[in-house]
Amino acid sequence: MEKINLKQKLSLFTEHWQPKIISEYNGNELRVVKLSGEFVWHDHAESDEIFLIIEGHLTIHFRDKVVELDPGELIVIPAGVEHKPVAEGECHALVIDREGTVNTGATGGERTVENLERI
Repeated sequence: MEKINLKQKLSLFTEHWQPKIISEYNGNELRVVKLSGEFVWHDHAESDEIFLIIEGHLTIHFRDKVVELDPGELIVIPAGVEHKPVAEGECHALVIDREGTVNTGATGGERTVENLERI
């Protein structure tokens, strides 16, 4: 039971779209990530996903709408909903996913990170 400083954890790496596990609870992982540019269209068929913006701005595209997120705002993306995050400039976020959830869902590709680092 130690406190976690999100800014300190985010200072430990520079790469984008490479989530890092900082803790877990009830089968979920708390991940910090730096985002920049466009990600891929994907979904997570088995679990919801939460994005909480810490710094910067994130746009999440859905097939029927676009949602803009600023620091202190979050969104819960229901299981199975296709989405594509886009960050103009660098954005820092806390992402909550079910343990073992692959960041690109079943889409795969070069941005897939299967074995997340714990920091």
